[in-house]
Amino acid sequence: MSISFDKALGLHEQALNFRSQRAEVLGNNIANADTPGYKARDLDFSAVMAEQAAKSAPGASGHYQLETTNSRHIAAEGFDMGMGDSALKYRIPTQPSVDQNTVDAQVEQANYAENAMNFQASFTLLNSKFKGLMSALRGE
Repeated sequence: MSISFDKALGLHEQALNFRSQRAEVLGNNIANADTPGYKARDLDFSAVMAEQAAKSAPGASGHYQLETTNSRHIAAEGFDMGMGDSALKYRIPTQPSVDQNTVDAQVEQANYAENAMNFQASFTLLNSKFKGLMSALRGE
């Protein structure tokens, strides 16, 4: 009898990947807090999990393609966040600045801290799944 890691781990692996990608996006926002014209971005957890669930459904291709609406668009080859473009959204500013920067440092830091806690929770859940698999393999 073989063990399917996809079935055993569920969406915890994708959730952990999402949390690491979101940390990168939030870190970019914090790093560009003083850059004129920079638009803050964030990832939508529910959109990512819906895409992951659709990919794991029978008959789903699991591939994303970019759609260009103009022949002068630059090809985004090599850009792969591991998730669809529908998940990466621009943040709506609560108080726009004069230089058109939409980053609110306090909001970004709070989101980063929340994401770090969620990452740790996802990692703990994934770790407990692996411990359960190891005890099942040992026959304990």
